[in-house]
Amino acid sequence: MAKPIDFHRIKRVLVAKLRHHGDVLLTSPLFSYLKTTFPHLEIDAYIYRETLPILEGHSAISDYILYDKEWKKLPVHRRLLKEFALLRAIKKRGYDLVINLTEGDRGAIAAGVSRARYAIGFDPEGQGMKGKEKCYTHVIKHTPKPRHTVEKQLDALRCLGFFPLENERNLSFHIPTDANERVEGILNSHDFKKGEYVLIHPVSRWMFKTLPPKTIAEVIQFLHRQGKKVILTGSQEPAELKMNQEICALVPSIPILDLSGKIHLKELGALIKECALLISVDSLPLHLSSVFKTPVVAIFGPTCDQNWGPYQNPKSRVVTLPVSCRPCYRPGCAGSGKSDCLLTLPASKIIKAIEELIT
Repeated sequence: MAKPIDFHRIKRVLVAKLRHHGDVLLTSPLFSYLKTTFPHLEIDAYIYRETLPILEGHSAISDYILYDKEWKKLPVHRRLLKEFALLRAIKKRGYDLVINLTEGDRGAIAAGVSRARYAIGFDPEGQGMKGKEKCYTHVIKHTPKPRHTVEKQLDALRCLGFFPLENERNLSFHIPTDANERVEGILNSHDFKKGEYVLIHPVSRWMFKTLPPKTIAEVIQFLHRQGKKVILTGSQEPAELKMNQEICALVPSIPILDLSGKIHLKELGALIKECALLISVDSLPLHLSSVFKTPVVAIFGPTCDQNWGPYQNPKSRVVTLPVSCRPCYRPGCAGSGKSDCLLTLPASKIIKAIEELIT
């Protein structure tokens, strides 16, 4: 059993989560618990620059150390200069504790370079760089069965003897005033009312997690018959923009507000907070719905809903196709980039879930 840490002797803490937007959001309860339990702590977040909006404004976070993924496109010597400068900055800050919530090597390297008295990280189980486990004074043991990602992150506290209560595990996402105001303006200009529209996020940076456009079109036709107005969202990625355009083209007689690529993450959060229902594939929006307890229909194919589904949201439904091979965690069947468990998922299953929540 690892030695306990006297947090009253700890001042500065660094929490590393170098992953995608949804992964970073699911770490937010850990920051909250540490700050609430030990108000004297100065807690910094080490994250990718692109994910800053996810934690920006979190009341428990003092500062942010940002790794820019664009550095990977630089010539090797320039990239290394950037990375070494960042590691020097981490060392200079004099952290007493580093918590690495990322399985990759970069967070472990930061823990080692920091010279922190204590460092916590997941058991590498022989993976990654040689001697990785030596970067840590406390090792988080993996659970052998599916378990929600929030709970896996909180195991960094449990391995120290702290067990957050259910009401101490809430997700956090700060929406600034200007984002709320811009969303209110968008809704008013298109005659949409708060709490009455349905937001559909049918896309993902990993397109093998998406449904065929015709399935979403069938769902939109049902919503239209129910008198519901629909908003589509997506990023600026060409594949996401194209898919949402295809969906709109399949239902040309139905007015749809397509905001793909036109809003930033804080505004997306504000839209989700105010909608009557969110329909989303396995992507960031479903996690945002867990923040605000927004009713959500979450659609899963090759990824695991037990790990990534709605969290502490009683107004949620998970829709999957009951096939023996899922979750397979593969980028499409046989490496095709398309998932049969989503291609063949009938719209009727999604509609049934919608009816259970709002009709």
